[in-house]
Amino acid sequence: MAHIIIMGAGIGGMPAAYELREMLPPEHRITVLNITPYFQFVPSNPWVAVGWRQREEVTLPIAPYLTRKKIGFVAQAVTHIDPVANQLTLADGDKLDYDYLVIATGPKLAFDEVPGAGPMSSGGGGFTHSICHVDHAQAFFAEYEKFLANPGPIVVGAMPGASCFGPAYEFAMVLDTDLRRRKLRHKVPMTYVTSEPYVGHLGLGGVGDSKSMLESEFRNRDIKWVTNARTTSVEVDKMQVTQLDDLGNAVKEHAIGFKLAMMLPAFKGVDAVAAVPQLCNPRGMVLIDEFQRSKAYRNIFSAGVCVAIPPVEVTPVPTGCPKTGYMIESMMTAICHNISNELAGKPVTGKGTWNAVCLADMGDTGAAFVALPQIPPRNVNWFKKGKWVHLAKIAYEKYFMRKLKKGTSEPIYEKYIMGLLGINRLDN
Repeated sequence: MAHIIIMGAGIGGMPAAYELREMLPPEHRITVLNITPYFQFVPSNPWVAVGWRQREEVTLPIAPYLTRKKIGFVAQAVTHIDPVANQLTLADGDKLDYDYLVIATGPKLAFDEVPGAGPMSSGGGGFTHSICHVDHAQAFFAEYEKFLANPGPIVVGAMPGASCFGPAYEFAMVLDTDLRRRKLRHKVPMTYVTSEPYVGHLGLGGVGDSKSMLESEFRNRDIKWVTNARTTSVEVDKMQVTQLDDLGNAVKEHAIGFKLAMMLPAFKGVDAVAAVPQLCNPRGMVLIDEFQRSKAYRNIFSAGVCVAIPPVEVTPVPTGCPKTGYMIESMMTAICHNISNELAGKPVTGKGTWNAVCLADMGDTGAAFVALPQIPPRNVNWFKKGKWVHLAKIAYEKYFMRKLKKGTSEPIYEKYIMGLLGINRLDN
């Protein structure tokens, strides 16, 4: 009998637990660890931040759904990983032994890399907000309600080293839409500040016509932008930004005033993972091979935001490569197949396709991109805009939450529809 532990119950960890339970004989134990007792659907956080969603609509308690599938659950952080003894130490001092470890923790938010950045409750300076966590989104909304009574400039964007740009674009558009509906947009100058070399880069070197399409959208919405932006510090009402040229030379200094700001941070590995010798790169991200397996420890696998992926290209201000939802699910499916094969005495063969499928809401419309695979060169490089994307994002939220409640990883109709589009989880 083997014990498989999954660290993290997010968009990757929860479906992986269900998929492993479906694949493995019942004598094998599966345990999920998560720092909170609830799952949060992170893609909905932009809506939470403007009051379009309530917390209870985008979160669910983990234990009842995992227990129903005979999957163990512990709501605690891991403080130490001993990869030689195959043992985890939890925050309360308890220890858990494992035969296989799947690391799906997500990132540590590196607010501290820019002085004054980030919510104070998350180790930041307290002058900018985040939508990386439902708590952060709720904190933004609390400030936003006060802001609406006396509006002023807003800054949205991404810090140096950030890798998750889609939500920043999404949030800028959602804010614009909400303010227009409230008849307040004319009182709120908006600026998008990003480490990307150009609007629509997305950490992917662009996808299809993303550059011209997003620039056009910003112009139509009267959102100014600063690219190649190296944010150096944040004060209570001002952001200090050095703008670089394509060669990395400083060309302009900006002191951008704001009354409310949301800046996505760079990511690092969580402390317990980053501390394991030979497991991670200098940023604490897990180094993996083509089978999602640690390069140093054969019984440790990893997927999602916490894995190390080189940037698509060198940029004047550092940018990372994003890990989108479907890409994460494809990584997890590969891991599940590989653990199942090993337990059956077969060689590991599962490789995720790393296909990127993203639906970004813009409040009253939306943008979708498909990059197959996510890392260029690509077989498919497609970017489209339309009202249908807004509706599809809403449908996806409802579908994913229902999928977790039902306890399935990939319902047959999802597999069929994605297959018709040429989008598959495994690289066969």
